[in-house]
Amino acid sequence: MRSFWPIYKRELFAFFVTPLAWVLITVFLFIQGMHFFLLVDHFASMGPAASDQTPIQAFFGNTVLLYLVLFLLIPPMTMRLFAEERRSGTIELLMTAPVSSWSVVLAKYASVLTTYVAMWAPTAFYLVILQRSGEVDWGVAASAYLGVFLVGAGYLSLGLLMSAVTTSQFLALIMTALVVLGLFILGVGEFVTREGTLMHAVCSHVSIWAHMNDFASGIVDTRRIVFYGSCAILPLFVTVRAVDAWRWG
Repeated sequence: MRSFWPIYKRELFAFFVTPLAWVLITVFLFIQGMHFFLLVDHFASMGPAASDQTPIQAFFGNTVLLYLVLFLLIPPMTMRLFAEERRSGTIELLMTAPVSSWSVVLAKYASVLTTYVAMWAPTAFYLVILQRSGEVDWGVAASAYLGVFLVGAGYLSLGLLMSAVTTSQFLALIMTALVVLGLFILGVGEFVTREGTLMHAVCSHVSIWAHMNDFASGIVDTRRIVFYGSCAILPLFVTVRAVDAWRWG
């Protein structure tokens, strides 16, 4: 795994020297900043006793903006990871170097996951602002950020896999967007299917809306952790097999 760090640093550098990275970060922080401002203004106008949820629950749970951000953020972050290297031919140099397939895949995945975490890090200042004007349940806040991390880890892994199965960045972006949108739509089926049916159980199991509502309420359900852990590990395993296939022809 000694080759992990050089590839990891190269991927981070390659991402942040492109205008795309700064555009994504700017758009992300602008959307989240506006969301937080409108949320605080809403709670301030209603009063503390007028709502049965806290600002943290509203920010991370009962809002479509979180899912819109994921839909707009994940595909462009992962589209170039393998697709661009395969298109330009630089993947051949990487495959002939003394590096393992796991090192290559994990380094690329860790770089994009680090970027994802770095994008969310400034939003921690929102908690400081809330703390200065009221009480913040730090356990609930930690649970909410855990949910954001797990969702991102699972979706980024799926995006990495989509980038590995094509040589076109645009196609990788479209495929990742369709997968993320498909999971979201399937999860929405929880609200339109009859309780007690198999379809309702499947929809509830993949529903990011239900998952984030739990995390934003301070509920850490091991079923959610296992689900997103599987969403992260299985695509990584398939991607490693794909890299092995390129290496051995």
